[in-house]
Amino acid sequence: MDAVSAVSANPVQQPDPDQALVEIAKAGGREGERAFELLFIKYRKKLERMISRMVRDEGAMQDVVQESFLKAWRAMAGFRGESQFYTWLYRIAINTAKKHLVAVRKNPVISESSLSSGSDDEENPLAEALMNGGGEVDTPEAAYAAQEIAAAVNEALEALPEELRRALVLREMEGLSYEDISEAMDCPIGTVRSRIFRAREAISVRIKPMLERQTGKRW
Repeated sequence: MDAVSAVSANPVQQPDPDQALVEIAKAGGREGERAFELLFIKYRKKLERMISRMVRDEGAMQDVVQESFLKAWRAMAGFRGESQFYTWLYRIAINTAKKHLVAVRKNPVISESSLSSGSDDEENPLAEALMNGGGEVDTPEAAYAAQEIAAAVNEALEALPEELRRALVLREMEGLSYEDISEAMDCPIGTVRSRIFRAREAISVRIKPMLERQTGKRW
């Protein structure tokens, strides 16, 4: 059994499976490529969800995600493990997305499609949490109200400044700790807490009346 298979087959013996895969990936060669492929499979969807909140065009979003993983692979030898792998990866992805957005704004030919509103295929997880916490949706009227709330949350989220939106997405949708967000966004934890608080407050102001009409509860 090779090293990559051993890591995959014996998770109980590996308290930090990411770090084990990282060490194999850093060694390079075929096993290193296989180890990094496992990391790619594990985190691709999470990066797509995060980047889709920054880059609106589906194709461009996929390009940013692919480029982020490519940058991570090329930089593996220099990864010292001072933060967790996914925090390091998210930071690379955020910086890659930022550079993409700067390029988009400088190029009016691609600006419209890349900065347009995102796809409606997937509901905002924050909106789902609000709806689930507001009671059962068992009537057409309640279902319609829930859809209105989901749309309002999405609109409020999109209206946030980029730094506030990114911090909230990492916390509420990706489940990162404040420490990990601090690493990913390269800012103090106090700044992270402030951004998340301000983001929540801004969304609350937009949707609180709707929630109170539907549930009679305060958010």
